[in-house]
Amino acid sequence: MSASKINELFDTLRVACARQFGFNPRRITAGMRYVGKEGHGKDLVHIFRDAGTHSQMVLKSTLVTLREKQGNKEGDKPHWTEAEKARYKSTDAEIDAEIEAKQAELDFTRNCSLYQDHREQLLSHYTDWPGFQPDGPHPGEAARALIVALADAHDPRLAEFAEHMHSNDPEHLAHLLLAPCHLEVEAGRAAASMDART
Repeated sequence: MSASKINELFDTLRVACARQFGFNPRRITAGMRYVGKEGHGKDLVHIFRDAGTHSQMVLKSTLVTLREKQGNKEGDKPHWTEAEKARYKSTDAEIDAEIEAKQAELDFTRNCSLYQDHREQLLSHYTDWPGFQPDGPHPGEAARALIVALADAHDPRLAEFAEHMHSNDPEHLAHLLLAPCHLEVEAGRAAASMDART
């Protein structure tokens, strides 16, 4: 599907979500990704999915349905919790404050000794990184394992990082620690594609 057609669908989605649910169009733009079509003819629908939570929206003509559950497997957790719906109703000021807080977290992580001392080790788990080490764990697993090992060793750099981020959850801390890696890998990928074009 062409980019202009997808943009048209997003325009419809933003208007419908604001009208039906009171969702902030900026949140739709930032959070939702177009997944594709389902069905045929008058039953054709377009599927969008939240990049972080994987919750789905179904757009049929100008009406949106929130898919409360994906699949029907036992143990599937319901999507579109009240907290998630509230997040989509955030005001522009709340969204701006959230962006600023995320940027501050990223800046702190990028400059902290924990990240600086383990940066190359973390990046080596990304296939698109020049120093990639094959046969190692996935970046998320590697970061979690590092955090668990440092916690067991009572590493002061980890203690400072955890205190600043107000979390001791290895999963959450690993996610935060990898954020600058994602940006470096993306920047490297963008530079490589620019070089390929010139």
